[in-house]
Amino acid sequence: MSIRTSDVDGVDMIILPPVRDLGDGFSVRRALPSAHRRMVGPFIFFDQMGEATFNSGEGLDVRPHPHIGLATVTYLLEGEILHRDSVGSIQPIRPGEVNWMTAGSGIVHSERTSDENRARGGKLFGLQTWVALPTRYEETDPGFSHHKAQAIPTIEDGGARLTLIAGSSDGLTSPVQTYSDMVYADIALQDGARYQLKADHVERAIYVVAGTVEVIGQSGGFATGELVVFKPGAEIILRASGGARLMLLGGEPLPEKRHIYWNFVSSSADRIEQAKADWQAQRFAPVPDESEFIPLPA
Repeated sequence: MSIRTSDVDGVDMIILPPVRDLGDGFSVRRALPSAHRRMVGPFIFFDQMGEATFNSGEGLDVRPHPHIGLATVTYLLEGEILHRDSVGSIQPIRPGEVNWMTAGSGIVHSERTSDENRARGGKLFGLQTWVALPTRYEETDPGFSHHKAQAIPTIEDGGARLTLIAGSSDGLTSPVQTYSDMVYADIALQDGARYQLKADHVERAIYVVAGTVEVIGQSGGFATGELVVFKPGAEIILRASGGARLMLLGGEPLPEKRHIYWNFVSSSADRIEQAKADWQAQRFAPVPDESEFIPLPA
């Protein structure tokens, strides 16, 4: 994980996440947490999944694993993932749809390619983020919600399209239930199109999924695979060069420090230790009809 400097006013840092090969032709870019920046607003984890191409008979197989103290948000650009969890949810997610899973006091889930999609092969490309829960919700009951693409609000103007995945921005409010002030959006820009980054949220960043963008009136720009963290209050107008796809994320920072170990997030280090012990002893509720699991890492 590294950072690079920028001459652009209003930019706090630019994080260059490394590519991590998870095997079977599947890789991720992990932009958060990093040694240079642990969180942006309530977002404590940000992964770009793929782009991966599976041959016939191949697919994703993330065995059951636990979470506490957070919500996972899965958003795909290509392909499909079959989600199963310990509260009984079985839900395929497809491009433009939103899976929001509240871990709270503890949940277990798996992420796989369905038998049908595995037989024919195909691509998988998307984003998975974790949103740390405020302390009063860290031990809330686990739950899961799925939102179809047509339910997610979108606005278009001058070659710019913003799809609001969660939170509020640009006069839109997502139907996805959240637990703190936040924004998470998918922004597609045609060549030369502009988007003004609003100062409504204290902390904001963009992740460049594809293409390049520059800042109007300033030298320097941002390229594919970079997480750009902006200074609070900065008003930035982005312009795409040749077309671009961005993820906008941020919100009000949580007042307490968050501890993170593996898939566990908490304001209490002791709570993390308890979760580790519970997973080792298999005290979490299981995913129905799944016997495999990912062991606690050393």
